[in-house]
Amino acid sequence: GGGNELSIYKYLSDVCYEVKAHFEFNLHRPDLASDRNENKHHNIAKRMVERGGRRDIFLGTRECQGYIEPVAYGEAPGFYDDTPAIPLGTMFHGFNYPDETGRDMLQVRFWQPVMEHGVIRFIRPEACTLVRDIRKGKAKVFTPDDICPVEREYAGLEGERL
Repeated sequence: GGGNELSIYKYLSDVCYEVKAHFEFNLHRPDLASDRNENKHHNIAKRMVERGGRRDIFLGTRECQGYIEPVAYGEAPGFYDDTPAIPLGTMFHGFNYPDETGRDMLQVRFWQPVMEHGVIRFIRPEACTLVRDIRKGKAKVFTPDDICPVEREYAGLEGERL
């Protein structure tokens, strides 16, 4: 019946995305070599997922908030499981931080993913060919005093020095 077309929205409902992840230690940070404890970081990530994440997540805009919970990856059927390929266009992949590249430059990476049978396989950061410089920057320096052993964090002693 007329009115402002700028206020027409379409939303997806009952949406579920499953994420399978891993972590890699940053070999450009020899100052953090003493913190390369796979069990520690796995347990931190596991607790984070069980508690619903560390930060709010949004699917496009702030009004479309997502929620995090642990799932058995690949167990539930997906809407796009029978769809061979859907190109998704150019998308943001991530940032190249100075402490991850060894270069004094913050960069942004883009890529052109294709969803195949409901799965988007992320390429490695170094495989992104669309990379742009943002600004010069330096890596943050950490000392052993800045790192809290997980045992002390768990005991509530993270603010106290060793």
